Amino acid sequence: MNKEEIKKIIKENDISYIRMQFTDMLGDIKAVEIPVNRIDDALNNKIMFDGSSIEGFVRIKEADMYLHPDLDTFLVLPFEDSAIGGVARFICDVYMPDGTPFIGDPRYILKKEVKKMNDMGIDTLYVGFEPEFYLFKLNADGSVSTNCSDRAGYFDLSPFDGGEDVRREIALMLEKMGFEVQASHHEVGPGQNENTFKYTDVISACDRVQTFKQVVKMIARKNGYLASFMPKPLNKQAGNGMHTNCSLFAKDKGDLFYDEKAPMQLSTMCEKWITGVLRHARELSLLTNPIVNSYKRLVSGYEAPIYACWSDANRSSLVRIPAARGLATRTEFRNVDPCANPYLALAGILACGLEGIKNTKDKDIIPPVKDNLFDLTDDEIKARKIVCLPETLHAAIEDFKNSSILKEVLGTHLFPKYIEAKEKEWKEYHTTVSEFELKKYLGR
Repeated sequence: MNKEEIKKIIKENDISYIRMQFTDMLGDIKAVEIPVNRIDDALNNKIMFDGSSIEGFVRIKEADMYLHPDLDTFLVLPFEDSAIGGVARFICDVYMPDGTPFIGDPRYILKKEVKKMNDMGIDTLYVGFEPEFYLFKLNADGSVSTNCSDRAGYFDLSPFDGGEDVRREIALMLEKMGFEVQASHHEVGPGQNENTFKYTDVISACDRVQTFKQVVKMIARKNGYLASFMPKPLNKQAGNGMHTNCSLFAKDKGDLFYDEKAPMQLSTMCEKWITGVLRHARELSLLTNPIVNSYKRLVSGYEAPIYACWSDANRSSLVRIPAARGLATRTEFRNVDPCANPYLALAGILACGLEGIKNTKDKDIIPPVKDNLFDLTDDEIKARKIVCLPETLHAAIEDFKNSSILKEVLGTHLFPKYIEAKEKEWKEYHTTVSEFELKKYLGR
């Protein structure tokens, strides 16, 4: 889009406010709202904000930062009801006062890895997210409960499925906003849902999943529900994942993961890509599974992976290869959860996958695992040299600290700040007396 097209859309839709959005280190969406009469300032990169107030950004003495809108992300937000006019948004890149990109901006960090990929002759990383969420009823006073919208199960319909109308409204709103919705259905857990939308290039995919979360939360609240993307909101129920489908493309060769003549019709590049990610799976976990609660989802018995291995069908594996081939050949990373900062998680996955492509010799490619790993003993797992994912946030932090590749990805600014934030989170959790402890030990 260009500036004149944007101004035309603003006028036609009676837009009163422009939301300048960006994402902080922890994956939370932040925004500066401006009246529409400042649209020229926005389009000329003159909107400033206080970066010292944002998690992982800069110190007080370096506070001034600028928002550069990505014009292609301009979008009218139809779910924003306003009596005084509509609201539109830009997704922005963060810049320093001297006109250079801010090195701690998660979107910029991902763009750096995309540039490295392009320099290798690979044009596009296509990504398709599959985010899951629970719908919990709001109490009459607006407070949150953990009462689910229904007691239905996988692919159930009404009257068992209480969230069907909400999911449909979400899908229709997404289509109104330009998403190509592919499926909408009830998931395994009571009140658990999934809406999926078409894959796109990695930057746009991360932008879209952030927008998706906004839409889901707004429509859920409008219908009297809280939409939760928490990885494990209910004990002994399925957790929320965000399966992440990836494929590499070159303009002259198509899908680089497909090889019609190879075993499983997977190219050597695909197997080296998988090997690179699996080799760094433990250290990657802090980006793909970034909170204390993430590791309560990654346990056996709930179709969430706990082993760093891959398979063409086995859902106990971290990486699964869906059955489709040709242009649909892709890798599905099953450990990623919806609380991940999508820009940082994909920057890490891309860097580790490219490292595998560049540095893995054919003889070192990790072979697929056919068995259901949940049926094997610990000794059998060790005998196959299969690595387990971290079991706690603390273990993930320790692996992340020692990762040279992810230190390079996040850079000298964000890498220590991310560790500091996660160590603070772990300490807060580790020193908090839980309901479990009170029930189990209070009377002893």
